[in-house]
Order: sequence, then C-alpha cells, then structure tokens
Amino acid sequence: MQWKTGGGELLFRNIFTNHTLDVNVRWLAVLYFKNGIDRYWRRVAPHALSEEEKTTLRAGLITNFNEPVNQIATQISVLIAKVARVDCPRQWPELIPTLLESVKVQDDLQQHRALLTFYHVTKTLASKRLAADRKLFYDLASGIYSFVCSLWNHHTDTFLQQVCRGDEAAASNSLERTLLSLKVLRKLTVHGFVEPHGSVEVMGFLHAVFERLKQFLECSRSIRAENVCRDRLEKTIILFTKVLLDFLDQHPFSFIPLIQRSLEFAVSYVFTEAGEGIVFERFIVQCLNLIKMIVKNDAYKPSKNIEDSSPETLEAHKIKTAFFTYPTLMEICRRLVTHYFLLTKEELTMWEEDPEGFTVEETGGDSWKYSLRPCTEVLFIYIFHEYNQTLTPVLLEMVRSLQGSTNLEDTSAILIKDAVYNAVGLAAYELFDSVDFDQWFKSQLLAELQVSHDRYKPIRRRVIWLIGQWISVKFQSDLRPMLYEAIRNLLQDQDLVVRIETATTLKLTVDDFEFTTDQFLPYLESMFTLLFELLQEVTQCDTKMHVLHVLSCVIERVNMQESIRWLEDEKALLEMTEEVDYDVDTSATQLEAILEQRIDILTKFRDKVKSFRAALQEEEQASKQINPKRPRAL
Repeated sequence: MQWKTGGGELLFRNIFTNHTLDVNVRWLAVLYFKNGIDRYWRRVAPHALSEEEKTTLRAGLITNFNEPVNQIATQISVLIAKVARVDCPRQWPELIPTLLESVKVQDDLQQHRALLTFYHVTKTLASKRLAADRKLFYDLASGIYSFVCSLWNHHTDTFLQQVCRGDEAAASNSLERTLLSLKVLRKLTVHGFVEPHGSVEVMGFLHAVFERLKQFLECSRSIRAENVCRDRLEKTIILFTKVLLDFLDQHPFSFIPLIQRSLEFAVSYVFTEAGEGIVFERFIVQCLNLIKMIVKNDAYKPSKNIEDSSPETLEAHKIKTAFFTYPTLMEICRRLVTHYFLLTKEELTMWEEDPEGFTVEETGGDSWKYSLRPCTEVLFIYIFHEYNQTLTPVLLEMVRSLQGSTNLEDTSAILIKDAVYNAVGLAAYELFDSVDFDQWFKSQLLAELQVSHDRYKPIRRRVIWLIGQWISVKFQSDLRPMLYEAIRNLLQDQDLVVRIETATTLKLTVDDFEFTTDQFLPYLESMFTLLFELLQEVTQCDTKMHVLHVLSCVIERVNMQESIRWLEDEKALLEMTEEVDYDVDTSATQLEAILEQRIDILTKFRDKVKSFRAALQEEEQASKQINPKRPRAL
C-alpha cells in the first residue's frame, strides 16, 4: 500500500491507534507512518499532504497518550517528534502546552507516554542548527525550564522515598520518569541557552546534579543486581555525568564555577576509598573523562603572554592549579598505574582462552569514551603531559623500585611491573630527557626478554611493546642488531600473544626513520619465515590482516632501502666508466656482485610470496566448503 494514496495516512493512524488489532499490524502501521513523514510532510515534497490533512493528523496524534505497548509508544513519540521538527511551533503551537499538561495527569500510563513524547520532541528540536530555529529553541527553553526542573525534582524525591520504603514496583516507575525528565533537562541545559551561566535556574540545576549523584550512588548500595531498579539506576547515574560532560564540552566558560566541585567529586569517587563498593565501570569511565576534559581544555590554558589571556581562562587555570597539588597528582598517578593499569582477572582469562581476541585492543577513535583501559591510559597521557615536571620523579621512583629480577611465584609483583612499564611506554616522549633508555635496554630489559618461564609472559609482552614505543623516541642505532636478535627469539615464543606483540614491534622498528637494511638483512629470511608461520597459525581475520600488514611493511622498507643502495652503487660504477683509465675487470666484477645479491634477495622474496599465495588459496578453498547459516527473516 502506498503511504499517500486515498487517505492512506489516516488509515495508518487509525490502525496503530486501534488497540484491539494485532500488535505486529499496528507496529507496521506506525513504521509506515513514521517513514512517510520525511517523504510527504513538507510542503515542497511530491504528493505532499494538504494543510487540512496535516491539521487533522496533528490533532489526532496528541489526543490520547495511552499506548499500552512500549515499543509502539516509542515509535509514536519519534513520529510526533518528526512532525514537530517541521511544524513546531509555527504550525503546531499547541504541541508543547498539550505535552506540559499531559505530564501532570495522575494516570501513570498517560503521564509516562506524554513524558516520553516530550523527551523525543525536545531532543529533535534541540538538534536543529539554523539560527532562526536556535532562537525558537532558546525561547522554548527559557519558558519551560523552571517547570521541567520542578518535574524532575518531584519524580526524583518520589523515587528516593519509595526506595526507602522498599516499594520496588512503584520505585521502578518513578525512576523511569526521573530518567525521562532528566533527559529533557539535559537537552534544555546544554542547547537551550546562549550564556547558561547567566541563568540562576540552570546553574542551580547543575549544582544540584552533584547532590543527586551522591544520593543515587548511596542508594545503589541497597539495590542489588537482581532488583528491577538496578539497571535503570545505573543509567540514571550515567546520565547525570553526561549532563556535566556535555555542558563542559559546549560551554567551557560557563562551566568554570563547576570545575572545583567536578574535580573534587570525580577524584574522590575514583581515586579514594569513597567510591569503594558503589562505583561501577561505566561510572568510573565517565568520571575519568570529566577529569581529562578539564585538564586538556584549551579554554582553561593561558597564553604564553598572560596579558593575552581572558579573565575567565586565568580564573579556570587558577582553580586547576590550586586543585592539582603535588600530593593530589602523586596519588592520581600511583592509583592509575598500580590499580587501573593492572591486568584484570577477566583479561588474563581472555589471554588464555582467546589470545587473538586479547590482542585486538580497543584503541583509536572514541574508545576512550566508553572503555576503561583506553580511558585510563588517555587520562594518564594528558595528565603526565600537563604536569610532567611533578610526575616524572614519581614514575621514575616506581621504575627504580622494580629493578632486578622478579619472583616468578609473585603474580602481583609481575602485574605491577607490567603496569609500570606500560606507564613508561605511554609517557615515552615526556621522559626523553629523564630516562637513559639505551642503558636500561642493555642492563635490564634485554635480560627480561630472555626469561622464558610461562608466568613471565606478561613481562615479555610488555617489554617488547615498551621497546616499540621508545624505538622512535630514543634508541641507539648500534643496538638494533641486539633488538633484531631478541625479536627473532620472541617470534618463536610459546605464547601467541607475545608473538603477535613482537610482530607489532618489528613493524615499528623497520618503519622507523633510522632503519637501515645493512643491520637487518642477516635476520630478514628468518624473520620472514617466522612471520609467515605466525600468519598461518592465527585464525581471526583481524589478526591475519595485522600480520599481513607487518609483512608488507617489512618488504616495502627493505625493498626501498635496497633499491636506494643499489642505485647508489650503480651510479658509482657509471662514474668509474667516465674515467679515462678505469679498470674494466673491477667494474664488471662489482656489477656482477650487485646483480647476484639482488637476484638472491628477490628470489627469496619470490619463493616466500609463492608459498604465501598457495596458503591463501588453500584457506579460500576451505572457506568455500563452509555452509554459512541462513540469515533469519526479519
């Protein structure tokens, strides 16, 4: 059926609002209606609806908020928001007043559906970017902000009271309303004001967020995992932190009055005993991101010429400086390294059960926003860069305390050393003038790579990773043969994770600016063979592609270096022939030697490529034998 054929839009609306029909039929009807808005609602669209038809449809959409099925109710809310994006407030001025009245009703179902619609409408209007639309949203936000704050406070207080009474069902309903009203407030606060610090209500709400966060975190102590409220409670706590993060991102200068309190709150729960037993991973990630965004924010960094800095920037910098004292920085650094950098039981189990999955780290992009390990590492990098003079002695002292051999029976000591070495690798550029890495490599790291015990594999993997981080920072050229020897040995390690990490370091080594083939050629054939064996052993596509990338990088760098050297040799021979009394036999002998060396290297590469191609063809044939599961019908 066409969406716009003989009153089809009215038919769809009548179908999804008729609660006696089959749920699947109503579901399809609301989807057809929602998807048709983009095609037929605007006046310039082909076969566009008339104004009379749209008026009738708009009136019918907000007549009753009593949809009993959650999924359909959500689609209806999104549908109304799509219409509001085009028509509100000019052609649909009654929408917002109707929603505000509907969220006050006593009927739980109608109140929830109206609040759900109110959220989706607010979210959609907040996303509009044209100047005229922004002005309309500013006017809307200033007009309804006080009411929405009161609504949020009411539902929040109701939820906390019901939790204290042990009324789980009622508390769950109130928490859902708290969550929806907070979502509305988030959009209004972040996008509804040009200068939000000038609004007493906005700043009052933001300060109240900290108090509510503490109440909800304490409340989580009494709500166990099996409680129906637990999942929604954690979502609400995360939403509180999103309000702060979004406001800081969009209005850094308006956030200045909140810097001190934000840092105190986040550091208290993440780096002290205050958070023990109540914090959870996603909340920790959000708090760490809040600290990071304050530390790295360019709006809070004064110019080299202080006179060129704004008073707001100087104030923010003063607050940061007063907070990040030596004891605070030292505790943050130590806690990050000795607590958050430690490999967890889950990670160690994954290392044993799925080594290839373990090596696929979540790095790059926005992984630091959602995953704990990337988040802690990124925060460490920013804090160490910002306060390197204070933190360098702290980290060096941790390194000095770990010199010498480590007891193979002491797992915690091994994990601590792994974490400290991780920190040294992350801060490589900042430690350039403070660490004699060449001496450390010869006196300590090289020996640790040679400890073959299975329990020492975290250190072998971490040390070879550490060398990869430092190879482009500070590493003497005459030490490379020793490194190549170590890499060749580790490519034969018993542990797959160590071998994959070693392959990564090999790529970083040959891709370095100071790489020369003269030092690498004695190891080329054995390295290539070992990498090829590793490629055949791994099974996951991502890992295979990674090893292939290492192989291609080695081939490219060696070929490029050798081509340059061969060209230089040939140029020297040509220059000799220009001399009147050049030695023909000597020239011929040298040219023959160059050609033989080139033929030998290229022949070896050709043989390896042939073997590699044959192996890939075998894998391709094997994959064709597999019968893929048929996809499920939608």
